[in-house]
Amino acid sequence: MKKVIIVIFSLYLLVGCSDSNVLQNKKLEEFIYTVVEDKSKSEIDITSLAKFTWDKAFIFPPYTTQVSIDEQLDVHFKDPSNIDTRDDIYLLVFLNKGKVVQYEEIKRQKSDFSVGEKKFLTPSSASIKIVRI
Repeated sequence: MKKVIIVIFSLYLLVGCSDSNVLQNKKLEEFIYTVVEDKSKSEIDITSLAKFTWDKAFIFPPYTTQVSIDEQLDVHFKDPSNIDTRDDIYLLVFLNKGKVVQYEEIKRQKSDFSVGEKKFLTPSSASIKIVRI
């Protein structure tokens, strides 16, 4: 019985720590802020900014639910920003081979962000449109 309890406890720890290796890239966030502050810019080219390995990136607007994030990513990612209750940020999530590798909280700075008709960004097509409000 003691072994069963230890196994169950270990599984809870593993599940609870599943996103612990996902980094919030503050340096990338800061660079995005400078691009958005430059009123002459209408796009953010993520390719030149994301200096790590990734194959997809998703941008989530304010009030996106956890269920919607998981469905779009096709993997569970415990949203650390609580975007489902916030209107001051967008959430940018990078994946590599189906695993979340980094995320950014992008302050709105009187702007909205869009990837157009695409569902996600790729390294070969990684422009986020800045829509000033």
